[in-house]
Amino acid sequence: MMQQKRALLRAGTTVDEMIRTLADDIVNGILPPGEKLDELGLADRFGVSRTPVREALGQLSAMGLAERRPNRGCVVAIITDQRLTDMFEAMAELESACARLAALRMSAGERRALDALHQSAATLVHDGAQDAYSSFNLQFHGLIYEGCHSSYLRDLVSTTRSRLAPFRRAQFRMLGRLRKSWEEHDAIVTAILRGDGEAAAIATRAHVITVSAASAAFVSDTRTSLPQETP
Repeated sequence: MMQQKRALLRAGTTVDEMIRTLADDIVNGILPPGEKLDELGLADRFGVSRTPVREALGQLSAMGLAERRPNRGCVVAIITDQRLTDMFEAMAELESACARLAALRMSAGERRALDALHQSAATLVHDGAQDAYSSFNLQFHGLIYEGCHSSYLRDLVSTTRSRLAPFRRAQFRMLGRLRKSWEEHDAIVTAILRGDGEAAAIATRAHVITVSAASAAFVSDTRTSLPQETP
């Protein structure tokens, strides 16, 4: 059992909050692979009934972070390198397509809003505000998804992003990652403001590939830090 303290949330936690907390605990190694996700224990921890717990566990299973096992119920899944790579490869293509279309379709007002949001995040980088930057990052990419003006593509990329969300949040704990992320965003914004769809797509694909590498490195470091079972 990990000795790290698990987050305690107020009674009446929503399903989304529960999913976010458990997903972060899994990615950060607080809930190690194979650990049982007991419905009663989780209901007590989050101050909810078993129904929302079951819903949260179902969502975690869909994200590949939990799995049902015979006679054991729901347990933390093993996150394979190949699974993570496959998801980020898909994300890179979807996000680059969004950026290409956004560069061509965003209105002048949408471009100004994107640039203003991006510039405001420089303070977060300077302060090393990881949680605030993570929230900004979600907004930043959301503006690009909306700016592509394709509801079908927006829904596809949003679904994929939700499955990768805990990994994308975790990568900001890597030294220097906030600054690098902001610089990558700057290249994307510059291309979109110019209306250069190809440059926006290239910058976005490079950004997601870097995020993939940072996330994989974080997961690898977390695995290494987990206590090893003795024979």
